[in-house]
Amino acid sequence: MEKKYFALKLLPKRLDFMQTMTADERGIMMQQIAYWHPYVEDGTMLVMGPVLDPKGAYGLGIICVQSEDEMLELIKHDPGATINTYEYHPMMAKVRSEK
Repeated sequence: MEKKYFALKLLPKRLDFMQTMTADERGIMMQQIAYWHPYVEDGTMLVMGPVLDPKGAYGLGIICVQSEDEMLELIKHDPGATINTYEYHPMMAKVRSEK
């Protein structure tokens, strides 16, 4: 089965979220980093991190999975999704081949 790529955009609940996170929100975002760490290590999550857009920062991830259902299951369990909203789109990605 051919791998599928998705661009994941994590939209914060307010534009200044990065600057005004409460201690509880910061804790949830740290849990999010820990949640995705194994997926970064195994190559499922190709890249992730905050985009420092001057109009309002947001999270961005590029994920490689077998199916949209697999991607939905992963974001369903992301702690960051409990306080933010995900938007996602299929991506026609060209990635470096493994050596």
